[in-house]
Amino acid sequence: MVDRTATIDRDTLETQIKVAINLDGTGAVQFDTGLPFLEHMLDQVARHGLIDLNVEAKGDLEIDAHHTVEDIGITLGQAFKAAIADKKGIRRYGHAYVPLDEALSRVVIDFSGRPGLEFNVPFVRSQVGDFDVDLFFEFFQGFVNHADVTLHIDNLKGHNAHHQVETVFKAFGRAVRMALEADPRMADILPSTKGAL
Repeated sequence: MVDRTATIDRDTLETQIKVAINLDGTGAVQFDTGLPFLEHMLDQVARHGLIDLNVEAKGDLEIDAHHTVEDIGITLGQAFKAAIADKKGIRRYGHAYVPLDEALSRVVIDFSGRPGLEFNVPFVRSQVGDFDVDLFFEFFQGFVNHADVTLHIDNLKGHNAHHQVETVFKAFGRAVRMALEADPRMADILPSTKGAL
């Protein structure tokens, strides 16, 4: 089996980020970001996606969380792209619906080689605790742009913002897991009629 792991360091004047992933893991996590609610959401991705995930981040949180959240998304996207390698034999497409009490979200992903994000989450309030929920768009935009994936995120219902966010991240983890699973009927075939992804 091909080793699907990667470690990416991203250093800027605003943030220093390190992400290590194993796409064929067990959901083991280690976080040190200064952003506990984001860590809670990343834990959902790892556990539902069966991805081992280590994220270390130091950012200008004294200003706000924007740069740190966006740059974690960017670095995570870079790590995914590096770990996936040539994409031969994967399902390529993944989707999931996930409920949490009254909330329900749908996530559909295509490891297409083309970045695109459709993010439709009508948050019922602007913050969960002290976390600005607008930053989740920035996180996913950064991820999409650097993983080169097409990603559709739709929160279909919900009146609790925490539940809305959590269903999105759980569904994202499960959709990623589906898309990156080996397709036994594809073997070493690239899942594209173009011959390139």
